[in-house]
Amino acid sequence: MNKIADRLDSAYSKITSAAKKSGRPASDITLLAVSKTKPIPLIVEAYEFGQRKFGENYVQEGVEKIHHFAQQNSFADIEWHFIGPLQSNKTKLVATHFDWVQSVDREKIATRLSEQRPNNSPKLNVLIQINANDEASKSGIQFNDVEALASTIAALPNLTLRGIMSIPIKTNDTMALNKTFTKLKDCFDKLKSQYDSVDTLSMGMTNDMDLAIEHGSTMVRLGTAIFGEREKSE
Repeated sequence: MNKIADRLDSAYSKITSAAKKSGRPASDITLLAVSKTKPIPLIVEAYEFGQRKFGENYVQEGVEKIHHFAQQNSFADIEWHFIGPLQSNKTKLVATHFDWVQSVDREKIATRLSEQRPNNSPKLNVLIQINANDEASKSGIQFNDVEALASTIAALPNLTLRGIMSIPIKTNDTMALNKTFTKLKDCFDKLKSQYDSVDTLSMGMTNDMDLAIEHGSTMVRLGTAIFGEREKSE
């Protein structure tokens, strides 16, 4: 196997192991391959191994990749997730090209995404990004603001509210992470009880995936574990 295939195989094995320890079926957890800054040949390698869901942080880079693969019918089943901070002047590009947006954190962005979603496209799947540890360097809303934004999104005609996403603080303090993941799971469960469309709790990355799965994550976002160390974006 090639290097990407080996890493994907290892990642899926770790997901299966973590799910088993938590008494969950591995099929409950989706792997999103974070392909930001990674060249197209590496994405092709991952695709050839069976990976179909990819996450991009930078609008222009992501759109260029989507255009590239759209020109080839053999890649029609790729699912593109936008997972980075989103400025209002970039919403049209994202609404036009991506299948999911995981980083919705205010009403203005949600409204623009709905208004700019092409009429011939399926509804755009969105997650509310929560800044779970109130870090100034990260996007996302506070827990107390989730309910209002969820209500807004659910009422918009071209969006489907699928759940929440968060990037918890980077720490070796397992107790602190446990507390954060528990709060996120509670928030997710509350939304799920209110909206039939909610089914996705996107939390957990390379360094905290096992703990996230233990706390109910349904989607883990792995970049380095699959593609190696990230490269600088131009």
